[in-house]
Amino acid sequence: MAAKSFLAFDLGASSGRSILGVLDAGRLSIRELSRFPNEMIEISGHLHWNIAQLYQELKRGLAACAAESIAPESIALDTWGVDFGLLAADGSLLGLPYAYRDSRHQTAPEEFFRLVPRRRVYELTGIQIMPINTLFQLYALARDESPLLKAADRVLMIPDLLNYFLTGEKKSEFTIASTSQLYNPRTRAWESDLLSPLGLSTAIMPEVLEPGTVIGGLREPIRRETGLGETPVVATASHDTGSAVAAAPAEGQGWAYISSGTWSLVGIESDQPIINNQALEANVTNEGGVGRTFRVLKNVTGLWLLQECRRAWARERSYSYEELARTALDAPAFRSFIDPDDPAFVNPPDMPEAIRRYCERTRQPQPQSPAGFARCIFECLALKSRTVLDQLRGLSPKPIEVVHIIGGGSQNETLCQFTANAAALPVIAGPMEATAIGNLLVQAIGLGFLSSLAELRQVVRQSFPLKPYQPQQDASWDAAYQRFREVTAA
Repeated sequence: MAAKSFLAFDLGASSGRSILGVLDAGRLSIRELSRFPNEMIEISGHLHWNIAQLYQELKRGLAACAAESIAPESIALDTWGVDFGLLAADGSLLGLPYAYRDSRHQTAPEEFFRLVPRRRVYELTGIQIMPINTLFQLYALARDESPLLKAADRVLMIPDLLNYFLTGEKKSEFTIASTSQLYNPRTRAWESDLLSPLGLSTAIMPEVLEPGTVIGGLREPIRRETGLGETPVVATASHDTGSAVAAAPAEGQGWAYISSGTWSLVGIESDQPIINNQALEANVTNEGGVGRTFRVLKNVTGLWLLQECRRAWARERSYSYEELARTALDAPAFRSFIDPDDPAFVNPPDMPEAIRRYCERTRQPQPQSPAGFARCIFECLALKSRTVLDQLRGLSPKPIEVVHIIGGGSQNETLCQFTANAAALPVIAGPMEATAIGNLLVQAIGLGFLSSLAELRQVVRQSFPLKPYQPQQDASWDAAYQRFREVTAA
């Protein structure tokens, strides 16, 4: 087979980029064509996404591809989950999409549970209860009698909305639809019992496609503006974690993954959703995967904590991630413990101050230096991962014998080693660009150039360097884990 090129857009909650992938003789090479910021914008006291800017950046990426005379086999994009846009009946966009960190839906879950009990919501969806979920965002719009929701004819998740801008087709995709807490994984359909309490019918939700399905071609005005031809747009695993987990270089069945970035997604892969009382108690989620799999996982606040600390410190001095990972090893071990998922860390104006106040509230010493903050964060992310892995062991019929850390956090040697130590399991780190890689190779599956998820992962193992970490286990990590659980439970 001759070399095949694919174009991926990977849009995160802080930045986006376009990535060119070339599949040749069972190996994938990747190259960044463009990069751009993606920031929440405040309007009238609420946080929104500048979707028009993102659309412009997509077109710039397409133009960059055409400028190099590259004719990709297909194009696909992935984004973060849960957020959405509203379309009117004529297809026009009704306002800027809200951002999941906006405060308007923080009280929505408990309010919605008066209409549909928490247990019933989980039984229907298998999705972790979080205020950011699409269900609760839509509830907040209905509660506040939003004129936008009243005028809406269609709800499209963020990648589906951008795909609509590119193709004119109003479709959704399995992995992104499953993040909404509006999709029933057993019936594989939108759940009317959750939409009707909002005054909505399933008609407002789009058809759901399997990962790898061709949505349509680029609209003619985009082809004319960018210089790119009639290129198919593919519904890849449109949820960024779905693409990342597809690219986990795993073999066999006894493995777990941590997709490490702004969020830390700790989970296992399953042929069926795991929805039972134990899963509800653990508050794990069942999101769609590639090849009709499910990602049984838990969303944990990840390197967002350090990102926001760096932003606060930048007023006086900039610290690189590499410097913080290195100097953290010189800070005292196990001095302070925080729960990464505490509401105080959702979007504070000053993250270091929020961590100090948490330590004060829980009667612990406060970190005194950037290295001390970084050590606290890395240790607590590792210990939180162990907590979730312990919960997953109780849910999965398969053992967990190794952990794959993928995404940006796989480059953080301190975090990877701490995770191996905390979990007492070998860790395999990489690839860093798992999301873009998964995006590209799911396109290859969809167009018939790869046959299966197993072959996709074989390509990943053959194409990208991986780094193993063995647990350096001693009694101090077990003692720290017990203390971490006591502090976070309190």
